[in-house]
Amino acid sequence: MAEIRKMIAAGDYWPTSPDAPEIELDEDFWRNARIVMPKPTKEAISLRIDHDILAWFRAQGRGYQSRMNAVLRAYVESQRTASDRQR
Repeated sequence: MAEIRKMIAAGDYWPTSPDAPEIELDEDFWRNARIVMPKPTKEAISLRIDHDILAWFRAQGRGYQSRMNAVLRAYVESQRTASDRQR
């Protein structure tokens, strides 16, 4: 198992099923292809938030932490310079 983990970390292991269908990457495939960026990984932290701010987000219902993250992301994106966005 340790060997497989090393291979996965190095990007050298792509498990496939022997009965997986062959996918033809023809012109139609590339014409309809789109770039899909993976979601950034999340990290659990301890964060002090003003009570009224937290109460407001919680009052919006399930997913309030994701909405808080979206607000922070929007702020970060608005502050990034053009050169930061190109990375």
